[in-house]
Amino acid sequence: MREFTLTGALILTLLTTLARADAVPSGESATPARPHIIGLSHIALYVHDIEKTRAFYKTFLGFAEPYSLKNPDGTLHLTWMKINDRQTIELFPETAPGTDRLYHIALETDDARGMYDYLAAHGVKVPAKVGTGKIGNLNYFVKDPDGHIVEIVQYMPSSWTLLFKGKFLPDTRISNYMSHAGILVGNLDAEKHFYEDILGCHEIWRGARKGASELSWVHERLPECTQFLEFMLYSDLPDPDKRGKYHHFCLEVPDIQKAKEILDKRAPLIGYDKPITPQIGINRKWQLNVYDPDGTRVELMEPVTVDKKLAPPSTLPPPPPATQPSIAASN
Repeated sequence: MREFTLTGALILTLLTTLARADAVPSGESATPARPHIIGLSHIALYVHDIEKTRAFYKTFLGFAEPYSLKNPDGTLHLTWMKINDRQTIELFPETAPGTDRLYHIALETDDARGMYDYLAAHGVKVPAKVGTGKIGNLNYFVKDPDGHIVEIVQYMPSSWTLLFKGKFLPDTRISNYMSHAGILVGNLDAEKHFYEDILGCHEIWRGARKGASELSWVHERLPECTQFLEFMLYSDLPDPDKRGKYHHFCLEVPDIQKAKEILDKRAPLIGYDKPITPQIGINRKWQLNVYDPDGTRVELMEPVTVDKKLAPPSTLPPPPPATQPSIAASN
């Protein structure tokens, strides 16, 4: 009779296989791994007067409008302002006046279907299927605990996004990079669970307005990039038509004074009459704010602090969770 012996490598393989089998209960599958979130794709806004808004983003801020989509009746459904090859501003004609201007924010992933399975496995309500948008990207929508719509998007090789790579990037752009988007948050713990525990974000800074007794902002960096979401904390939810200074996005510029000079020259071309005033923020970075025709704030900011040292985070407590309806319920 031949004798069989187990080598050390084979024994290790068998033990590893048994350990994996024990880790997954019979009849259950392992929880899907989270795909990468590789960037902030876009912010989508509702606008009242599309021509005035086009002038703001094209003539004033210098972006190109690479493509748009129309409804069956020929009216505008959606148009894009291109920041760079992977980031845009989406503009939709409003569905009703006096409402929240923020439609959604979008996160780019390298595996939309894998993210769909991952989110579903973690209790996030997902749509019936992963869709393909009209410009060819895989996409679908979920909601965060505060009711914000979050689009998950994967850029596909045949999509307009990648077919137009390297095009519609004029030198007139005031910035070529969106560093963050700001959203109102009424329950910090709930949002942290969604964005940190599920999506893999992590907090990088928190701050408070001068003279405040409570925390004002929390910055949550996306897991596989340097872009982040700015949680604009509230206990009393602003009226829908007053949210534009909170729901915002930030464009990075190397020199805020040069950016101001450019905008000062362009302002008369569109009749922009609001102050264009640089200031040093709580985060110790030079910045300035401009507002589109619907009041949505566009923040321009230098990438580093004035003294190259990080601003210390606030130690103030966050405001208590909001008791009024969420963003979604109020719209």
